Amino acid sequence: MTNARRIRALVVDDEPLAREMIREMLENDSEVEIVAECANGREAVDAIKSLKPDLVFLDIQMPELGGFEVLESFDRESTPYIIFVTAYDQYAVRAFEVHAFDYLLKPFDNERFDAAWHRVKEQIKLDQSGERERHILALLEELKSGPRHLERLVIKNGGRVFFLNVADVHCIESEGNYVRVYDNQKGYLLRETISSLEEQLDPRQFRRIHRSAIVKIDKIKEMQPWFHGEYRVIMENGKQLTLSRNYRSNFQGAVGNNI
Repeated sequence: MTNARRIRALVVDDEPLAREMIREMLENDSEVEIVAECANGREAVDAIKSLKPDLVFLDIQMPELGGFEVLESFDRESTPYIIFVTAYDQYAVRAFEVHAFDYLLKPFDNERFDAAWHRVKEQIKLDQSGERERHILALLEELKSGPRHLERLVIKNGGRVFFLNVADVHCIESEGNYVRVYDNQKGYLLRETISSLEEQLDPRQFRRIHRSAIVKIDKIKEMQPWFHGEYRVIMENGKQLTLSRNYRSNFQGAVGNNI
């Protein structure tokens, strides 16, 4: 594209206020045109195919058809850049795994939005020699490979945000609608339910041993018989957890051992 043509942007979010926020943040930029707004994934699929935008601000979690499912509808005739918009930290990791250009974690401020917008704007202006096609083909290939287990967790701690490698996790404990993830040294609070996180972890490495606890199998130091058929599980980092009777068969399926 040339600098004379405005960037065609599509905004997809099931929350009207979220769409309005993005629209307001772009309204004073003469280099962009919002060609449409969509309230769900099905509308987005149709709009992407018919309008062929340069860029899509795409919510990940929407009823019926989420952001990742929208991506699976792409073909070589519709190859926009994607900036994911999500309220959940762990979707940010998945966004990078499917080659999204960037992501915005709700609630985001003007500074964070501007950083993502200016980056993608410059990339679109310089877009030459099939770069966008390579981007979308890599994205589609990633999706075709099926669901992947989490390799990193997004941790907010002490005013900073960093990635924690799943390989370094020892155990996870539930704290209501949050979990506390422990590595060798400390625990980090994460905005995620334990059931949701369990679904994203590799069951060959992690197993639920209690309704409020998940362990990394190779980080278990010792198991001691406890009361009423339960076991005390001692981790390498010193944490002590309980293997409840309700989860014994689930745990045995991972270690291949009768306990």
